[in-house]
Amino acid sequence: MSPADSLRLILLSTLWGMSFIFMRVAVPEFGPVPLILVRMGIGSLLLLPLLFSLRYLKLVWENKGGLLLLGLVNHVLPFSLLALATVRLEAGFTSLINATTPIFTALLGALFFTTPVQRQQYLGLALAFFGVYVLSANRLDFALGGDGWFILAAVGATFCYGVATNYSKTYLSHLPVRVLAAGSTAMSALILLIPGLWLWPTEPISGLAWANGLGLAAFSTTLAFLLYFGLISSAGATATSTVTFLVPVSALLWGYLLLGERLSLQVLAGMAITLAGTAIATGMVRWRRRSMACTSSPQHGAPHPDSGEKIERG
Repeated sequence: MSPADSLRLILLSTLWGMSFIFMRVAVPEFGPVPLILVRMGIGSLLLLPLLFSLRYLKLVWENKGGLLLLGLVNHVLPFSLLALATVRLEAGFTSLINATTPIFTALLGALFFTTPVQRQQYLGLALAFFGVYVLSANRLDFALGGDGWFILAAVGATFCYGVATNYSKTYLSHLPVRVLAAGSTAMSALILLIPGLWLWPTEPISGLAWANGLGLAAFSTTLAFLLYFGLISSAGATATSTVTFLVPVSALLWGYLLLGERLSLQVLAGMAITLAGTAIATGMVRWRRRSMACTSSPQHGAPHPDSGEKIERG
């Protein structure tokens, strides 16, 4: 990554970390579905200028079914489920569960999209799920007033992201990123229009809630999408994927500073285990077994530095 790309990555992680703060503040007054209607409606209006070309509009029309499905599984369902989760769960806590998205991407890819899973990835998957258990073990109460269903909603959001990632990679990878971003966002707004208006709150919405809803749409959606797809173009998908590990740190920090959320030892331990498992499962940390035979250096007769087993960081 260039220094400019590194700064963009930090900004992107901040914007997506702040999305959990925006939802945590705004969702009690808006409700989950109306808030996501605001997010995707304003986001689509701000992104639509990217499609002001006959070529791009034709691509949207030709792929309207695929973009509609992508909007449903990548925006409407996961965003609504995360908004529902933040009704009860802390912003940082929700973001940590959301960090398991690559886990569901790998599992669903192996089960339904013929994506191979390497042996070490199974260790990463198991470790990440154990991290989520450490994080939420004492909160899995599904009785009335418990946190269990809200945790399940956050997990459901990551499942949707896993479906969307594999689907877009398999069936929509031929489309330009601006068509994917603006087209799927516009489709999401259309899907949410009727249910969002139907569930619109009867009580007046405060200025603070509106400010957070607009921030969610303008910064954590529109600007974040532009940064995200720009990073993929300039730095590559692998480097951009490291944002997965920065978003929870950003959300925990902002939650602590702005909302007074508590950073317990359990949360920090769960974060460490979950992110370590995700890093292994996504191949960012790899164990590669080398031949035990050592190659001698012609100058010093020392073992070759790559002999044996080592950890490679990608």
